[in-house]
Amino acid sequence: MAKNLVIVESPAKWKTIEKFLWPDYKVVASMWHIRDLPTKSLGIKIDDEFKPEYKISDDKKKTVDNLKKLAKDSAEVWIATDEDREWEAIGWHLCYVLNLNPKTTKRIVFHEITKTAISEAIKSPRHINLDLVDAQQARRILDRLVWYKVSPILWKKIRKWLSAWRVQSVAVKLIVEKEREIQNFKAEESWKISVELDYKGSKIIAVLNKIWWKAKKFKSKAEVEKLLNILFSDLKNLKETKNKKWNTELSVSESLDFKLIDSNKKDSKRVPGAPFTTSTLQQEASRKFWFWVKQTMMIAQKLYEWIDLWNNQRQGLITYMRTDSVNLSDLAKNQAKTVIETNFWKQYHKSRNYKTKTAWAQEAHEAIRPTDLTKTPESLSWVLDAQQLKLYTLIWKRTLASQMSDAIIEVTTFTFSPEKFDTQEWITKWEVIKFDWFMKLYIESKDDEEENDEENNILPSISVWEILPSKKLISTQNFSRPPARYTEASLVKKLESEAIWRPSTYAPTISTIIDRGYVEKVDKKYLAPTEIAFIVNDFLEKYFTEMMDYKFTSNVEEDFDKIATWKEKYEKMLQRFWEQTLKKDLLQADENAEKVVEKVWKSCPKCGWDLVYKFSKWWKFVGCSNYPECDFVDQPEETKSELEALKKRYEWKPCPDWVEWTIVVKTGRFGPFLASSEYPKVKWIWKIKSEKDEILERILEEKWLLVDAESGEELVVKNSRRWQFLAAKKYPEVKIAKPIPKDVWDELNKRLTKEEE
Repeated sequence: MAKNLVIVESPAKWKTIEKFLWPDYKVVASMWHIRDLPTKSLGIKIDDEFKPEYKISDDKKKTVDNLKKLAKDSAEVWIATDEDREWEAIGWHLCYVLNLNPKTTKRIVFHEITKTAISEAIKSPRHINLDLVDAQQARRILDRLVWYKVSPILWKKIRKWLSAWRVQSVAVKLIVEKEREIQNFKAEESWKISVELDYKGSKIIAVLNKIWWKAKKFKSKAEVEKLLNILFSDLKNLKETKNKKWNTELSVSESLDFKLIDSNKKDSKRVPGAPFTTSTLQQEASRKFWFWVKQTMMIAQKLYEWIDLWNNQRQGLITYMRTDSVNLSDLAKNQAKTVIETNFWKQYHKSRNYKTKTAWAQEAHEAIRPTDLTKTPESLSWVLDAQQLKLYTLIWKRTLASQMSDAIIEVTTFTFSPEKFDTQEWITKWEVIKFDWFMKLYIESKDDEEENDEENNILPSISVWEILPSKKLISTQNFSRPPARYTEASLVKKLESEAIWRPSTYAPTISTIIDRGYVEKVDKKYLAPTEIAFIVNDFLEKYFTEMMDYKFTSNVEEDFDKIATWKEKYEKMLQRFWEQTLKKDLLQADENAEKVVEKVWKSCPKCGWDLVYKFSKWWKFVGCSNYPECDFVDQPEETKSELEALKKRYEWKPCPDWVEWTIVVKTGRFGPFLASSEYPKVKWIWKIKSEKDEILERILEEKWLLVDAESGEELVVKNSRRWQFLAAKKYPEVKIAKPIPKDVWDELNKRLTKEEE
């Protein structure tokens, strides 16, 4: 038995760390939280200074018993959970159940799983930070109070099985407000007037900018025609057409002479972005690859805990991925310098220090970066899957780019004026990358990239006062567009700008509001509120106004920070929240709120009363408002449409268990499913596959991978907790299982990308 027992939270890390520390240290995993508030009761003594009643869950009792035995047989126990409030609290809970003193038990932290980082951590241990633990307890208790006290009000006044949360409800509010902006949007008309000039065969597009040295905007066709009457003596050549957006376009092919009245060239700098934090990585992965925020964090976790079994190299590829710091260590900067100077010129390198703008950033952390920048994406391309390689490449390039020279952009601006009307200014601009520097490696994406409709090539060298003839004058009608719905990336950006919770929590927040049915994805990327989201949001806004205020949510985070820095006791903060906010709001909602009824706006065919939407635990249905006197029930129209589409697609096909029977579509607690026409006598049922799963299955068929080459056993795609794999139909009884090859995932991503386009 080793003298030292090191406890980490994740089972994926312990073998890696143990190899670095063996033989004097044994490393084990707590399997994350070992105790928490009870699942079926509030678990908080409100009248006794909000004392929590923590319980060890049944599925963790065996783990705890094993940890107790190992701790008893060890001379020293080390807590090595990740470094933030939640994981600090896990360390504190471990001390409690193992009868260790948190003020003397050694606590180590590291931000990368490398031998150097872990050896350094062992040399400089600290103890459990009880202030961080109290801050985490305050958050857990406050959120439990909201969930357990507000949710029953929603059940009583709207419908059962709804939930309210302090942060998720505010995230839903953002999405609802954006949807209402879109619904209330009124398009405004505008016109853009441009001229196509000819210079020795080169085409230059100039746009009308000023008249009488004042910026001029055109809001109607009549205003445009008034200008054209000034420019042209005869408008017989005026053509009116529709462009590809079906907006009106006016064009005149009669030539006018324009003179160049000003030419200006100047250099501007582009500065590389800081290395990734949690939120900026989530945003950029969403913009570039359309990764879900949760997906990004899962892939990053694998890179952080990565083990290369092929080369028997056991260390993480990136530093800790839950951070709001943009700092880079001196080691990382020196590595970046070496890689940049080796792969580019020396002039490409520029050492930089970034400062985190957020007041509550944890500067003890580093930014997200590769643990070894000499490991290029190309060197890892054969050991990482497609998604891991994409994310690693993104992190590697962003880290290197942050230590590269500013790009120099040359901006040329030409100002033209019609020779007959020198009171008008027509402008064209062109940007040329003079020195690419960091842009050679990395260019940051934007949330709403718009296509540039200018058609200029690099502007030629033209002398001031030269005359250029026009080929065509075009005026294009435009209408302002409604604001775009949030994507996961833009929602993360908005949450961060409002200081709503911490970036590491954005992934579970977004997943929760989707899983709970408050938000759905539209066109595979946009977040749209469901009908119930509007109802719940309006109810909470009316009766829990303070709690739903963005400033309240950010102020609560500041209160947690005060607790974490010993400036306030968590019991006092919770007492203030309970007495001044939540308690009175609960009383007002319970006494004054009327029950919300969702009408169908149709009469019951059985008794003539109004039909209303009703909800079971699993689905929505239509019922009579005269229930229980009238027992009429029906399906909502959208459910009928969905079922009709599924029936057309699947029904009347032969059942795989017996060709004389056919497939029918049934509806269960988890939605539609396929069954035999003799169901339930014949037990065959089948889950309706998603579009992604169907494409995956087609690729596997094409590659002849649905049959095991050695045994001839038919294989199917199975789902584990974290990934999909191929296995025998009767797995695990028939013990045949294998991973889905990397080239299959690559082909799947290609086909999904094509379909999205």
